[in-house]
Amino acid sequence: MEEVVAEISNLFEAFKKVKEERIEKLPQSGSDRIYFRIYAGDETFIATYNINIRENETFFYFSHHFKNAGLPMPTIYSVNDEKTIYLQEDLGTESLLDKLENNGHTDYTYSLYRQTLRELARVQIIGDEGLDYERCLTAKEFGKQAILSDLLYFKYYFVDTLKIPYDKQAMLDDFETLSSYLDNSSQKYFLFRDFQSRNVIVNNDKVRFIDFQGGMKGALQYDVASLLWQAKANLSEDWKEKLLDGYIDEVELLLNQQIDRKMFLSQYNGYVLIRLLQVLGAYGFRGLFERKAHFLTSIPLALRNLKFFIENKQIGLETPEFDKILGLIVSDEIISRFETVKADEKTPLVVKVCSFSYKKQLPVDETENGGGFLFDMRGILNPGRFAEYKYLTGRDKEVKDFLEQKTKITDFLNSVFDIVDISVEDYIKRGFSGLMVGFGCTGGQHRSVYAADALTRHLKNKFGVKVELCHLVQDAKNWVNAPDASALIG
Repeated sequence: MEEVVAEISNLFEAFKKVKEERIEKLPQSGSDRIYFRIYAGDETFIATYNINIRENETFFYFSHHFKNAGLPMPTIYSVNDEKTIYLQEDLGTESLLDKLENNGHTDYTYSLYRQTLRELARVQIIGDEGLDYERCLTAKEFGKQAILSDLLYFKYYFVDTLKIPYDKQAMLDDFETLSSYLDNSSQKYFLFRDFQSRNVIVNNDKVRFIDFQGGMKGALQYDVASLLWQAKANLSEDWKEKLLDGYIDEVELLLNQQIDRKMFLSQYNGYVLIRLLQVLGAYGFRGLFERKAHFLTSIPLALRNLKFFIENKQIGLETPEFDKILGLIVSDEIISRFETVKADEKTPLVVKVCSFSYKKQLPVDETENGGGFLFDMRGILNPGRFAEYKYLTGRDKEVKDFLEQKTKITDFLNSVFDIVDISVEDYIKRGFSGLMVGFGCTGGQHRSVYAADALTRHLKNKFGVKVELCHLVQDAKNWVNAPDASALIG
């Protein structure tokens, strides 16, 4: 990662003719792309590192095409010779989902959704004009084969993991029926493929779009379904209906023709179902196979979203085996498999999380039963060995950036979370009152402090459990904090 950051710095300096002030790695999402924010004076830029050159080339082509059409996408400024790193416009730090979470379901948020759908219609229809779909990353059209692929993705990575018996041939026959019906759409234009509120950036109350490299030609309804039925957004039925009506009005204006709304809505419901299942397949793959905690915790939300759809919407097709399986996977018994145990005010469990120095003092568990975990951080590269970090701690941004960009601390902590989560969940269920987790490094100053803080956030967010956090060295102010301090390093 250090080499990547250095190359980003060189690419930026060649483009801007100035040296950046700092480069900050951004949290990684579901893709393999790695994003960085570059700071230079009053300006910021986004750098992307991605070894999938074909994906990058598609993104470059789409971006230039949409920008030339006056559509709300970022400008690409510079690309390295290998096409693995590129600099682009920084659209801002707040997504539509952030706006929803911060402002709630207010008139202001509703207006942003209205604006988003107006711009979506423009991108779909205007962006379709002159677009070379041969440049698409995968299939050039979201047609029958792509729909079948999404259904099979859901089947393999979610349904089959549940080990529910079903008639596989009958299920495939139902998939064929549904995909044939949805492929018979007369309104096919540009389709984002992953149009959800995290990919809508809001800056100065104007929306712009990112993450469209997976786009292809497809039905208008799919992207609308993706946005309005995003589980985490939890939009009301009233909002969904009004926003959909407004979107159809906008499409009719752009096309200068009336749409058969009954057929449009029937196929829209089918695409809602496809999108909900595709999301479940993705959560299954990322969560159940890749063991990424964020995706596992999203599964119950997605299942409840699907359950509401099944109970309230109709497509009008006979798919008996498929319908049976859908009913089974949204049962309370299945949903409960994925729901995280949550602590409440009556939960006795208190998790004590400590950082410490192996050269000084190990934490002591004074609860009745004792025990717990001690994790050795000394296999992680030590920031304290570098002069610029020696007098900082694991709570300073510079140290955090070092650990996240130049070490495997994220992999280390993901493994720790998996181990500790088992005990925390079990202890909450059994009414235990105490668990101790300690992180030790050489000086108790950098790596262990970072890790203890990270675990504390994780446990509070996932379980809502009470956590007592202590940094044995830092709390005692016994670390390297001045040039003349002792040679303690963390």
